[in-house]
Amino acid sequence: MTRRTFSPLFHAGAGPLEARVWSALAEINDPEMPINLVDLGVVYGVEVGEGVVRVRLTFTAMGCPASDMIVGDIREQLLKEPGVDDVVIDVVWDPPWSSERLTPEGREALRSWGLSV
Repeated sequence: MTRRTFSPLFHAGAGPLEARVWSALAEINDPEMPINLVDLGVVYGVEVGEGVVRVRLTFTAMGCPASDMIVGDIREQLLKEPGVDDVVIDVVWDPPWSSERLTPEGREALRSWGLSV
């Protein structure tokens, strides 16, 4: 497996499949907030190789009630991508998520909903 880990804030050097994976992840909204997972900053990295996509993911809080739903949504969305045969999701807690990980688009989305960031 070729290891390429991308910051959710900058992944311009991604190959075609990696770019599609990031785009697919950006289509998945957090079920509790009006923001996609990439702009929320919970996707810590993506590795792609030989039909397998590995996603490093965190949550905004331990015990997130939507964690199973988010993992299921990621798996379902990525398996739709041509060339993806399997999805491995590694939930990580280090570094812990903070609002510093929000993209500018994510901050704006939350502000437009009246949420302080």
